[in-house]
This record gives sequence, C-alpha cells and structure tokens, in this order.
Amino acid sequence: MKQILQLEKVEKYYGSRSSLTKAVDKVSFAVEPAEFVAIMGASGSGKTTLLNCIATIDRVTAGKIIVDGIDITALKGEGLNRFRRENLGFIFQDFNLLDSLTGFENIALALSILGVKSYEIEDRVEHIADELDIKSVLNKFPYQMSGGQRQRVASARAIITSPKLVLADEPTGALDSKSATSLLEQFEMLNSRLSATILMVTHDAFAASYASRVIFLKDGKIYSEIRRGKDSRKEFFNEIINVITVLGGNNNDVL
Repeated sequence: MKQILQLEKVEKYYGSRSSLTKAVDKVSFAVEPAEFVAIMGASGSGKTTLLNCIATIDRVTAGKIIVDGIDITALKGEGLNRFRRENLGFIFQDFNLLDSLTGFENIALALSILGVKSYEIEDRVEHIADELDIKSVLNKFPYQMSGGQRQRVASARAIITSPKLVLADEPTGALDSKSATSLLEQFEMLNSRLSATILMVTHDAFAASYASRVIFLKDGKIYSEIRRGKDSRKEFFNEIINVITVLGGNNNDVL
C-alpha cells in the first residue's frame, strides 16, 4: 500500500549563519492511508514548523516531503497552489471561516473553486453536514454559531474535497472541554468511517489519545513514537502521559 505522506530527513533553519536556529532537524517518518497521527512536543520543539512545511505554508531547508507520490518540496507557483487545493485539507485553531458566508457557503467554497457542479455541491455538503451533525447551522453565519459548531464547519470544509491528507493545527485549542471532546469524536469518526488520513499537531494529551499513533518531538528531532494498538483510549492516554513525563513536560502539556 502506497504511503500518503513521507518525510525524508527534513530540516528547517531560520536566521543567518551568525545566528542560526535549527527548528527541524533531520526528521523522517511516514503516514499510511486512513491513519490518524498526532505530533506532540513542548513549545519550541518544532512541531508547528514541521506542520507548516507539510502544509506548504513554509519551505524546507533540506530533505523531501512526499504526498501521495508527489515531492511537494519541488513544486512552485501555480503547480503548488493547485496541489494544495486538490490534495490538502486544513483545520486551524481559530477556524478561519469567512464571516460574510453562511456555514453552507463556507463548506461549499472549496468545491466551487474546483469547478464542481452546483447540484453535486449541495448533495456533498448535505452529506458531510449530516455526518458532523451541523445541518442546523448551514444557513447561519459564523457569529451565530457556538465554538464547537464553527470548528465542525471548518472540519467539514477541510474534508469536503476528499483530500489525500487533513492537517489539523491545535484544533481543540480554542474550545471548551465539551466541544473539544465532541470534535475529537468527529475526527475519530472521519478517520474510521470515512477513511480520512489525519495529521494533528497538539500539546494536549487528551486530544492525542484519540489518534492511532503519537510522534513526540524534542529540539526539532523525533524523540519517541507510540502506537495505540488495541489499548483503550484511557490506557493510551496514560501511556502518552508517561512519555511526556520523561520528555520533561508539565501539567500545561497534558490538561
């Protein structure tokens, strides 16, 4: 089975020769189709920088990032923009919904850009809204929705185009505990029922416990990796806490 994502000795430096910061240091790993992977690490560990490189928001200094067989580090200009539109889905901590558009219009926008027929857009939006339990807010504007509803609309927008890879950057960071749990359960459903491949950056062990694998970064390098296997989510959560404790985390990293 072809891997959806491959990182080969990825490096990212910032600054000049006299003051060089190595944010990502020779990181290599792969993600299989329909896998749900979390990346954890303390502030400054390089996790967000790494996600930005995978998301094509930032460019690597060295190494390769391959998505579904395409070396995205070699793409530029319109080719890169087209690849991003057609292959990647993004879920941000602050939702990034357009305030002037309804929930339906926010979700449908990505399909419109791809030239999908209007009747198909309506069917696909209705289907994903039903899956994520947001049909009641399709005609509402973002300011009329709760935080949890806005995040689920953002999640629907991210997966409506059936991207090869969904990238989530601290998706529960702006949510209360009830909304966060609801969203993570939706992620779990998207992964198990809709075979979405998800790569999530988080500082939260509770959020990471919903993933099937957790990769820990420290000082820009992979420190450790654990898989859930047949463990319950509670057992996996405790295993994550144990790694964080050894890694040098504190309560702010796990609550």
